[in-house]
Amino acid sequence: MNHIKKKNRWISYVCIMIGALLASLSVAWILLPNDAIDYGTAGVAIIISKLTGAKLSTCVLLVFFPFLIAGYVFLGKKFTLKAGLGALVYTLGLHFFEQIPYELNTEHFLAVAFGGAILGAGLALILRFGGCIDGSEILANIIVKKISDQTGRNYSMTPVLLAFNVLVYVTVFVVIDPTAALLSLLVYVIATAVIDHYTDHFESIKQVTIITQDPEDIVKEIKKQLNKTCTMMDSRGAIAGENTTLICYVSYFELPVMKDIISDHAGSFSTVTTIDEILR
Repeated sequence: MNHIKKKNRWISYVCIMIGALLASLSVAWILLPNDAIDYGTAGVAIIISKLTGAKLSTCVLLVFFPFLIAGYVFLGKKFTLKAGLGALVYTLGLHFFEQIPYELNTEHFLAVAFGGAILGAGLALILRFGGCIDGSEILANIIVKKISDQTGRNYSMTPVLLAFNVLVYVTVFVVIDPTAALLSLLVYVIATAVIDHYTDHFESIKQVTIITQDPEDIVKEIKKQLNKTCTMMDSRGAIAGENTTLICYVSYFELPVMKDIISDHAGSFSTVTTIDEILR
């Protein structure tokens, strides 16, 4: 089991690095030469770079670093390691691709649509394997986690992410160029559509259903590592016999921890479902 976990961990690191390189290639070679920008904290870094003339890779690193520290404090060491790896490779990728005199010279709309799709594919790969290269996602996760811990209710990250990116695009519209803002909005729409397709709406709440004969230890670990509680129901399998069904609600970034908890308890079976809304 430990060997399989180590292998999966290294696969996740490689996939995060590939995703970060795809994202940096899209930004450096396609989006920026066609007057569009990335969204989230990367978009903030691009705005700062354009206004000050500072190197983009340096701006990205400086803007993302405070969010990385916040992620370590609130979301844990494992998440921060993957986020830091993705951010480092993304920054190095920007630095490398900026040095190569290439740009996709075609009609702006086509270039931005293509660049947004590549960006979305790269970010989806990163998110799929538990990484993150955007500080707005870390910020949204921290805000939702704090509110959920205080209220005992689960909330989606969507409102926080939308509010953050609205501020970014309004800033682009005012201080850079209205056309750039509209092209950048197109990037956001296409990239998030690709991300949602491959991560099943990562910003939404996830319902984890666990069927197990070892409920007490699993509930204890969920409470300890995620500060979450579970709904417990008696159930019966046609072959396994008596067991317990646990239902727990987590964020997308908490799923890797949940998977580790479940994998440590042999014989447990689980499913993950996206929840758009919880009615009370």
